[in-house]
Amino acid sequence: MSLAALSCSDSSDTKNDARNDIDISDPAGAASKFLDEEIGELSSLSREEQEAELAWFTDAAKPFRGMEISVVSETIATHEYESKVLAPAFTAITGIRVTHDLIGEGDVVEKLQTQMQSNENIYDAYVNDSDLIGTHWRYQQVRNLTDWMAGEGSDVTNPNLDLPDFIGTDFTTGPDKKLYQLPDQQFANLYWFRYDWFTDPKIKAEFKAQYGYDLGVPVNWSAYEDIAAFFTGREIDGKKVYGNMDYGKKDPSLGWRFTDAWMSMAGMGSVGEPNGLPVDEWGIRVNDKSQPVGSCVARGGATNSPAAVYAVAKYSKWLSDYAPPSAAGMTFSEAGPVPSQGAIAQQMFWYTTFTANMVGEEASAVLYDDGTPRWRMAPSPHGAYWEDGMKVGYQDAGAWTLMKSTPTKRAKAAWLYAQFVTSKTVDVKKAHVGLTFIRESTIQHNSFTERAPKLGGLVEFYRSPARTQWSPTGTNVPDYPRLAQLWWQNIGDASSGTKTPQAALNALCEQQERVLSRLERSGLQGDLGPKLGEERGYAYWLNQPGSPKAKLANEKPKPVTIEYDKLIATWQ
Repeated sequence: MSLAALSCSDSSDTKNDARNDIDISDPAGAASKFLDEEIGELSSLSREEQEAELAWFTDAAKPFRGMEISVVSETIATHEYESKVLAPAFTAITGIRVTHDLIGEGDVVEKLQTQMQSNENIYDAYVNDSDLIGTHWRYQQVRNLTDWMAGEGSDVTNPNLDLPDFIGTDFTTGPDKKLYQLPDQQFANLYWFRYDWFTDPKIKAEFKAQYGYDLGVPVNWSAYEDIAAFFTGREIDGKKVYGNMDYGKKDPSLGWRFTDAWMSMAGMGSVGEPNGLPVDEWGIRVNDKSQPVGSCVARGGATNSPAAVYAVAKYSKWLSDYAPPSAAGMTFSEAGPVPSQGAIAQQMFWYTTFTANMVGEEASAVLYDDGTPRWRMAPSPHGAYWEDGMKVGYQDAGAWTLMKSTPTKRAKAAWLYAQFVTSKTVDVKKAHVGLTFIRESTIQHNSFTERAPKLGGLVEFYRSPARTQWSPTGTNVPDYPRLAQLWWQNIGDASSGTKTPQAALNALCEQQERVLSRLERSGLQGDLGPKLGEERGYAYWLNQPGSPKAKLANEKPKPVTIEYDKLIATWQ
C-alpha cells in the first residue's frame, strides 16, 4: 500500500530512546522472564525450542553488545508492539540497544529516499512495503538478502528463520529470484460490512422490494452502489447510517488509496496474477524485458484510460453521495476506525490492519455482548472493466530492508533485531496484537482457531488459497518514492472537484512519463530502467487486445450479490 507507514498523522510519531536504562547484564534471565511474562503458550515453538532460539540470539549478538542502532517503521499496532515491548526485550536479551522509531508515511518515504540519494546512513534498517520491490531491484541500493544470508550476514542469520514459513516472500522477491526484503507484517484490502443488518429479515425484504434482487455481499460495483444508496440516510438503532466509508483529504495516503489496486479492482490493468502484465495497477506498461515503456494510453499505458476514469469517478461519487460528510477531509488513518463507531453499513476499500480497531472496547457499537462481531469481511467487488484472471485486490507486505549504505556491523545488528521480531518464538503473540499475519505456522496456530469467530472472517481468509490473489504493487514501478507522490496530488485534484477525473489522470500519466524519461536519460537503472515507447495514439491502443481498454457502452452492468455464508464456504 505504501512505504512502511500506514499512518499519516503527526501526533502519532514516536521517538524512543536508545534503551540506555535497560539492564543487559543477565541475558539468560531476561530471556526467561520475557518468555514467562510475554509469550507463554502463544508461540508455534515449544518452551524448550523458544529458549534455544533466544539463546542463539544472545550468542550471535556477542560481537555487538553495547551497540546502539536505530530502525524505523510505520505506526500501526504491530509496530507499536515491536517498539514498546519487543525492542526492550531484544535489548535485554542481546545487549544491542535498539531504538525503533514510529513515524508517518511521508516521513518514511523521505528518509528512505534521502538515504538512497545521499548514500549516508540514516537508519540501520527500514520496514518499507514490498511495493518498492521494483525500485530496490532496479537501483540495487539494498542488500539482497539471498546473498546476504549466504555470505556476509551468514554469521547473524538465524538457523531457525525458516523462510518457507513466511507467506509473503513472493512479494519481496525480484525478477532475478533474489529476496530483497523480509516480511514483518501483512494485511489485505477487503470488503467490510454489517452482517447483522444484511441478514435482518425486515431490511432484506425492503431491499428486495426496492431493487428486485437479494441483499448480500456485492460481487460487482453495480451492487455496491445500490447497497450504498439503500442504506445512506436510514436510521438504524437510533443512528443515521451511511452506505459507504472512504477518505479524501489531499494527503500522501490518498495516493495509495488508488495505487493499492483500486484501478485493478475497477478493471484497468492487464490479466495476470499476482500483477497484470504488461500493464499493472498503476497503468504502467512494460516490455518483455520488464522495462517501463509508458503510462499514458498514447504509449500503451492505462493511467488515463476509460477504465481509470471510471474508477476515479465512482470513488468520487460514492465519497460525495454515500459517505459521512467528514470523510472527504480525512486521511487513511483517521478514516480507518470509523466503521467501528456503528454508523457505516459497508466499506469496499477496507484494510484488515484495522481489524484490531474492530475487536476492542472502543468497538462496542459493532460487537455483541460476548465479543463476537456484528460485522464480517469478504472479497471486495470488482468494477465493470474487470475480467476473470485479473488481480482482485491489494495485500500489503511491510518488510525489513537493509540498505547497502548502512555499515556492515550496524546492518548485522539490525538484521538480528529484524529476525527477532519475526521469529517463531514471538510471532504468534505479535499476530494476536496486530493481526497482521506473516507466517503459515502462526495462521494455523490453535489459538487462532479459537479466536477466529471473533475476527469476522480474517482467519478464514488467511487460511484459504484465495489470499494469494491479493498482492502488493509489482515490479513495473521503477521508482516508488518519486512516482507515488504524483498520485495523491493529482487524485486530490479530482476528489476535490478542481479537475475532472479525465483531466487529473491525463496530468498524472504525463507526469509519470516525465519521471520515466528522466530515469531513462540518467542511465541509473541500466538495462532494467525505463525505455519509453513511441506515441501511437488512443485509436491504435484502444483497438489492441488487453489493456488499455475502450470505454464500455454500459458501465453499470447487472448487479450481482452472494450470500455471505455461501461465500465463506469457498474460503474453507
